[in-house]
Parts: sequence; structure tokens; C-alpha cells
Amino acid sequence: MNVGLWVLQVFLGLFMALASGVPKLIVPIEQLPMPIPVPGPFLMAIGVLEIAGGLGLILPGLFKIRPGLTPLAGAGLGLIAIGGMAYQLAAGEPGNAVFALVIAALSAFVAYGRWQLVPHRARSQRPVLQAVS
Repeated sequence: MNVGLWVLQVFLGLFMALASGVPKLIVPIEQLPMPIPVPGPFLMAIGVLEIAGGLGLILPGLFKIRPGLTPLAGAGLGLIAIGGMAYQLAAGEPGNAVFALVIAALSAFVAYGRWQLVPHRARSQRPVLQAVS
């Protein structure tokens, strides 16, 4: 289960950060395929949140620093994907809405898996200097 969650976390993290979040920040708004116009600052905020969530799926478990952030990142990305699903439905693109729903479900599964099933463990706090016996 741990390996499966790691594979899913890395996949979702890279997808959300690189394929979804970064284009919202570096591609001009006029060139993004947006069926319903969205204000630029709002779109940039979504991009920043997707990048932060993608990093939050991978880095806390990798470095064992604040591992409780991973389920929060999964839940947050799930909410963003649900918002994307609503946008796609409003735009009349049900295929993209189904894709967003799948991403939301996978993000929710990662959140649940890292919260209840196989939580990450924090790095143990060992003193730098130890007394010699």
C-alpha cells in the first residue's frame, strides 16, 4: 500500500505542479484554452495553489519534515479539482469534467491513505551530541 501511495503521490504531484500549475503562470492568459474567461489574478492564484499542492504531496514524505502536510495537500488538490470539474461542466465539456473528477478522487484517496492507512512518519529527533557512557 505504501508503494502504491508513493507512486500515486508522485504522479499527481508532478501532474498538478508541472502540467497544470506551471502553464497557468508562464503562458500568457490569451494563449490558454479557456472556454469561459477567467480573471488573470484568479488563474495565477490557482496555478500557485496547484504547484504548492503538488509539492506538498511529495516533499514532506520525502524529507520526513512535517509529514502531516501530505494529507492536507491531497485534500486541497481534491477541492481544486472539484472546482475545475464545475468549471468544465459550466463550459459544456463533460469529458474534461470527468477527468477532473478522477483527479479529485485520486487526490482524496492519497489524502485518506496518508492520513489513516499508511501515514508518513516524522524524522526522529536525535540529539546531535550524545553523552558517552
